[in-house]
Amino acid sequence: MIKFLDIFNQDKNLHLSIIRDIKKTFENGDFILGNSVSKFENKFSNFCSSKFAIGCANGTDALTIALKSLNLKKNSEVIIPAMTYCSTAFSVINANLKPVLVDIEYMKSTMDIKQLKKKINKKTKVIIPVHLYGSVVNIDEIRKIVKNKNIYIVDDCAQAHGAKDKNGKKVGSLADISTFSLYPGKNLGAYGDAGIITTNNKRYYLIMRKLRNLGSEKKFEHDLVGMNSRLDSIQAVILYHKIKQLQNLNLKRKKIAYFYDTKINNKKIKKIQYSKFSVYHQYVILVDERNKFIKYLQKSKIQYGFHYPFAIHQLKVFKNYFKGEKFPNAEILSKNGISIPIDPNLTKKEISFIINKLNNFK
Repeated sequence: MIKFLDIFNQDKNLHLSIIRDIKKTFENGDFILGNSVSKFENKFSNFCSSKFAIGCANGTDALTIALKSLNLKKNSEVIIPAMTYCSTAFSVINANLKPVLVDIEYMKSTMDIKQLKKKINKKTKVIIPVHLYGSVVNIDEIRKIVKNKNIYIVDDCAQAHGAKDKNGKKVGSLADISTFSLYPGKNLGAYGDAGIITTNNKRYYLIMRKLRNLGSEKKFEHDLVGMNSRLDSIQAVILYHKIKQLQNLNLKRKKIAYFYDTKINNKKIKKIQYSKFSVYHQYVILVDERNKFIKYLQKSKIQYGFHYPFAIHQLKVFKNYFKGEKFPNAEILSKNGISIPIDPNLTKKEISFIINKLNNFK
């Protein structure tokens, strides 16, 4: 069986150093917001070329905290893509704001900027570009659109650790605030839940530090109604070590994607377009006969995934939010999209096997 993702083997070379430093954490009793958290925050902000980073409990909280830090009026509108993980929309609602959907581009995974222009109105206060599958949204173009409109850009980088825009600038430094999930399956993932936020704005940074820690910077002093969303020291230790090999693992993903791009040749399989400096968190293809294709993969012993089987407006939980709205490109991706293995440690033999099987699908 070719695994979809093999986290254990990705990190095997780091296990001894991780265990050594976790032991030090136990010995020091430094479990919450300790030195290891600060070390990782500094390491991550440097990696992203941002001034500040704030560790938190998970990616959903990261986006919620970012939105709350802006102190916007209740039910202010936040534009998000129709194809993203449910957490993007949940974060908007949890911050007492109103999500507004825009379709993705045809045969791409990212927000359609032409349609975005049409959705902006006086109630629009935030745009959340989602760098889905590691493909980077054109933030520069969005900045031109919102210039002098008092609209914030908060990008969801949950699948884009280390990705760059067309100018070679890393995500995490492109928007007013950037948020990341560090869930185990991400390009940079903890061994449990974790998240992190980056910004170049000191004011938002200081507010978000308090929001993630029950509204407090100093013990027993609470200035804001905050959240209990602290990054624990053990996860910070793990992430501090894992970030050292992130660029190398991303490069391996890009090489695998190149083979898929150039060698998969089957009229029944369509390949979506990725941005130039994508980090290929997922490699997604479109297959009209998806159920038949799934059975074929199962028979071929190739694992697969869905990202995602429902667009936001198709989820039951949002039935009262987006009544009657249609987003055809997101719907095509949800109906026909399937993710194939792009684990950085896939062997040449496994990659060739996958390509051969896909080319022989009838």
